[in-house]
Amino acid sequence: MDPTASLALRVDRSSPVPLYYQLAQQLEAGIEQGALPPGSLLGNEIELAARLGLSRPTVRQAIQTLVDKGLLVRRRGVGTQVVHSRVKRPLELSSLYDDLAAAGQRPTTKVLVNTVVTASAEIAGALGVAEGSEVHRVERLRLAADEPLAYLINHLPPGLLDLDTARLEATGLYRLLRAAGITLHSARQTIGARAAAAAEAERLGEQEGAPLLTMERTTFDDTGRTVEFGAHAYRPSCYSFEFQLLVRS
Repeated sequence: MDPTASLALRVDRSSPVPLYYQLAQQLEAGIEQGALPPGSLLGNEIELAARLGLSRPTVRQAIQTLVDKGLLVRRRGVGTQVVHSRVKRPLELSSLYDDLAAAGQRPTTKVLVNTVVTASAEIAGALGVAEGSEVHRVERLRLAADEPLAYLINHLPPGLLDLDTARLEATGLYRLLRAAGITLHSARQTIGARAAAAAEAERLGEQEGAPLLTMERTTFDDTGRTVEFGAHAYRPSCYSFEFQLLVRS
C-alpha cells in the first residue's frame, strides 16, 4: 500500500504558492511527523498524480525537491524511498544583532545588496506570494568587534516597511520591523551546515570549502502573515547555537 494514501494530501489551486511546492511541503511534514517513516517507499508517481488531479511533471518536481533536500532517495529497481526525517529544535526568536548587543559585543553591519527581485519558487513558497512577483532582497555582512561573523540574506514582502540602507546598517532587521508596528510572533527555523562557496568565504574571511553553520528562518507576525524569510551562514569558529532541552516524561 502506498504510505502517502494515509496522508490528507490536497492542493489549493487558488493559492499563489506553486502546486509542486504545496505537495512537497505536505510530504515533508509527513516525513517529519513520522507518517512516512524511514524506509517507506512512495507509490507510483502516476497514481499519486491521478489521485490529486495533478500532472506527472508536477508530482515529479515535488519529489525531486525532497530528493534535493536529502529526505528522499531514488533507488534503481526499488523506487523512491524515505531516508530520514529532519530534526528541528526550537530557539528563541531573536535577531543576531540583539544577541550580540545583549552579550556586550559591538555589532556592526555592512549592507551588500538592497534591491527588489522576482521571487523564485522557494522564496514565493516561504513568503506566500506568487512565483515571479517582486520581493525585497537584502544581503548583509554582520560583524562583531570588526570581525566578520555572519552573511545574512533576507527576503521580505513588498511594501512591508522602509528598508533604507542607512537604517539597515545602523540597527537590526527585527528592530526595524518592530519600529514599523509589526509584532513578531513565531518562526519556523532549520539549522544545518555546509561548505562555504567562494563568494561567501571571501566575505567571511574563510577559505573556500570551509565549514559553515547555516540557518533558514521564516518569521510570522501576530496575524499569521509571513514577514521575512532568511538564509544565513555563520562562521562556526565565532558563533554557535545554544539549545535548552527538556526531558519529556
